[in-house]
Amino acid sequence: MKRGVFLDRDGVINRKADGENYITRWEDFHFLPEVADGIRLLNRAGWSVIVISNQRCVAKGLLSIETLEAIHQRMREELLAGGAKVDGIYYCPHEKEESCNCRKPAPGMLLAAAKEHLIDLRSSWMIGDSETDVEAGRRAGCRTAQLVTNPESANGNADLYARCLVEASRRILQVPVKA
Repeated sequence: MKRGVFLDRDGVINRKADGENYITRWEDFHFLPEVADGIRLLNRAGWSVIVISNQRCVAKGLLSIETLEAIHQRMREELLAGGAKVDGIYYCPHEKEESCNCRKPAPGMLLAAAKEHLIDLRSSWMIGDSETDVEAGRRAGCRTAQLVTNPESANGNADLYARCLVEASRRILQVPVKA
């Protein structure tokens, strides 16, 4: 079994859309600084990197599955060009009110990814920018990291807090593996 890092997309890999808007086309997708560096550090350490993302814009009819997958393919290609490999991308296309086991904070996407990629959840991490991401990671049995503006004053349920993905990646690589 491998170790893995599960990454939320919006707010971890790319800038979130303003307000209640969504990323619905590649032209609106903007990588956050040093994202490829953070993923590359994890790749070099032998960790699987999996994107786990709620995409309710599909249920709202703002984006087709085909367009979402095209955005994800382009994201993967751009990251790979920067030496960073994403091993898988899982998304929940459902509305908040729908009962599914994939929409975070439910752990369904993490559990499916772990099964498909042979990842040991106990020795893995979920990195997100919200308590919903942290809760999904906890429910799946992972350690958790939350990206926040000021890690020194953060108080929540995450195992660690960082300003950006590369900082979180560096710190995760320093944490001893659970026995």
